[in-house]
Amino acid sequence: MKLNLIATALIASVALLAQAQEAAQGSKPASRAEVKAEAKTANKAGEIARGDCDVPAGAQSKSTKSRADVSADAKAANKAGAIDRGECAAPAADSSKSTKSRAEVKAEAKAANKAGQIKKGDAQ
Repeated sequence: MKLNLIATALIASVALLAQAQEAAQGSKPASRAEVKAEAKTANKAGEIARGDCDVPAGAQSKSTKSRADVSADAKAANKAGAIDRGECAAPAADSSKSTKSRAEVKAEAKAANKAGQIKKGDAQ
């Protein structure tokens, strides 16, 4: 029973391979110009994917804002902290600015260093 099953599977696979080989020999490959023409029509039809998104090519519309308006909007959004940096969310607007002068901060750092509160390297 197993021998009949193996023989049938072997005959079927040989027949499929022979048929695929005949089909490949019967048709000639497309020329470079034909392939380029097909790619051009597919690109115009929006069938070629762009990037990782599944958005069709014609989905974007032309902007009605001028370059100066877009630049001003971007500067305002950046100043407000609404623009993400990298993969992290944008930090909240920094409302807690320091009221100390640079000299006061340097004096505090120098005092902390003398008191031994600042670690140096990996040894301590």
